[in-house]
Amino acid sequence: MIHFNDDLLATLLAGLPKPLPDRIGVAVSGGGDSVALLHLASRALAESGCTVLAVTVDHGLRPEAAAEATQAAKLAASLGVEHSILNWQGWDGQGNLQDQARRARYSLLTDWTRAQDIPVLLTGHTADDQAETVLMRLARSSGVSGLAGMPAARDLGGATLLRPLLGVSRNDLRCYLRRQNVDWVDDPSNEDTRFERVKARHALDALAPLGITGTVLTDVARNMAQAREALERYAQFAAQIALETDMGDVIADAEVLTELPEEIRRRLLIGAVCWVSGEEYPPRRAAVEEAMGAIAAGMGATLSGCRILVQQGSIRICREFSAVESNTVPADALWDGRWRVFGPVTAQTVLCPLGEAGLAQCPDWRATGRPHEALIASPSVWIGDSLVSAPLAGLDNGWALSLILDEEALFNAFLSH
Repeated sequence: MIHFNDDLLATLLAGLPKPLPDRIGVAVSGGGDSVALLHLASRALAESGCTVLAVTVDHGLRPEAAAEATQAAKLAASLGVEHSILNWQGWDGQGNLQDQARRARYSLLTDWTRAQDIPVLLTGHTADDQAETVLMRLARSSGVSGLAGMPAARDLGGATLLRPLLGVSRNDLRCYLRRQNVDWVDDPSNEDTRFERVKARHALDALAPLGITGTVLTDVARNMAQAREALERYAQFAAQIALETDMGDVIADAEVLTELPEEIRRRLLIGAVCWVSGEEYPPRRAAVEEAMGAIAAGMGATLSGCRILVQQGSIRICREFSAVESNTVPADALWDGRWRVFGPVTAQTVLCPLGEAGLAQCPDWRATGRPHEALIASPSVWIGDSLVSAPLAGLDNGWALSLILDEEALFNAFLSH
């Protein structure tokens, strides 16, 4: 028993940064995995000088959720750990519940780490979670990146999210809790076969006689992660040769692209699209394949809120007008998550896309060298129905635009964080 517990403590410590930060957060749902993580972290870091803080997100989706969050708080208190409860009330009954809840959870956790000045947040994802993820992505015909599963570390809005128990089974953690006489809560939704992850969990039981086990799929994820890292390095190198930015757009050298392997071309396209659109997640593989086919045929395409324009000797990725058409904000606010404007701001001035009507009022737009499709989706300043300024279309009138992203951010985007 002592050796088993010590092995888990050693595994946890091996997954933490060195040197340890002053403060580490632990996300606790109340389930067995995260409860074990909190218990292990409180023991492993008890005399390290690193303060452990715990946080629970109450999605408000089940009547029992509030009581479970309170139970997590009691556990934290018994361990001498400060605990916070974050509440989500954003579910409107529409769309993919699990996806929206996950996005909301990470958004709330990001805000919490910033407010608490926590540089590292731990989550209790296990080897079983990793195996289920790989199986779900296999069903979507995912490539190397998808089959690499969940990374052990990722960026969380300035903090680092770590999954130090990815190599530990769910059963081992529950055995640990039983030996420690610690209770946990089993979420009934974990048995609801309407959810894809639950289906994957049951499918693993059926696949075990074929040798397709959680351990095997975890090994696959590890192997694919190594392959992904090599591809990412190659893609970053190729991007520095093939890509350049132009005021929020990405321009690719068509001749250089044709010499690159298809997988690297795919990665360059995805990276450019995500940089232009600001989307956190890449577009679906099928949509990317369709866009790549259109590019190869010399035609334009749309992808993830972007227009892909095939030009003479180059390919331009710019914002799609329909993706920003309704985006109107005060002139002193951030527009499309990327742009700030500087000029004689008043209460009446707003930022919105230039559009066809605005572009018609910019007589020198062709001299900018930027295509029509890119300019109509560019930011412009208006008062009511009157165009005040469109700097990217050659009509500045004393105003200037600043892009908060830079070229370095584009090239860094090809590496996992």
